[in-house]
Amino acid sequence: MKFERIQQIVGKEPVFETGLLLAGDVDPASVRRQLSRLVASGRLLQLRRGLYALAPPYQKSRPHPFLVANRITRPSYVSLQSALAHHGLIPEHVPVVTSITTSRPGRWSTSLGDFEYRHIKTALFFGYRLEEVGEGQQALIAAPEKALLDLIYLHAGSDQPEYLRELRLQNMETLDLGVLEELAGTSGSAKLHRAVRLIRQMVLEEAVEYETI
Repeated sequence: MKFERIQQIVGKEPVFETGLLLAGDVDPASVRRQLSRLVASGRLLQLRRGLYALAPPYQKSRPHPFLVANRITRPSYVSLQSALAHHGLIPEHVPVVTSITTSRPGRWSTSLGDFEYRHIKTALFFGYRLEEVGEGQQALIAAPEKALLDLIYLHAGSDQPEYLRELRLQNMETLDLGVLEELAGTSGSAKLHRAVRLIRQMVLEEAVEYETI
């Protein structure tokens, strides 16, 4: 299969899997050999086994890191520091895209960025939504409240005031305290309930400080 034909099949897909090229009367072994050659020549980027992206200047649009994160490991959704930064709740730029998965945890370094996956039990795999991330691409991203609770759930001592203040949370008025409490209740985690009480107190303190300025 020639590169031009692969470009036609892939079209505007930011990333694609080998299976997209195996429909019809094709030789799977031949297709895989050609993919290896194209990666070696720099015309394709291999993100993991069976997952590729067209390399510049051949790509129609640059794959968004959140979309890439979703596709490298399934099922997964972007959460933790990456989602908090995306929602404007922490000031830091996050160089590694952090995600939640029910699969094995791990870290991937690719030509399109670094991606980290934290494992969570299936019962807690909720609280995310499909969002537009630019150039017609969509990705599964934790709601701001779930991203914060995921972070708290996975870190020791995170239900203490010191930890929560070290996060340097901002724009806390955008948090829906009702949703936070509902998510904590669904989780059944006493730790998350304690954290939500502290977060509610921090939100109220921030509101008072704002009114006195």
